[in-house]
Amino acid sequence: METQLFKISGMSCDHCVKAVENELSEAGFENLTVVVGSAKVEFDGSAENKNKIKSVIEDLGYKVVG
Repeated sequence: METQLFKISGMSCDHCVKAVENELSEAGFENLTVVVGSAKVEFDGSAENKNKIKSVIEDLGYKVVG
């Protein structure tokens, strides 16, 4: 397993944090830490899962940067 930090633009409050946490959990990612501006997610390191994480975040209206 690999842990990666995703920097997120557009988050501003705890509601944003909960939204990202909930959607990533529903997508099957359980070992994660979300704070305003970033999400640290543990996953198998595959490009497919990395893209899935980005898509989940961006579907909420935020932008993954960096």
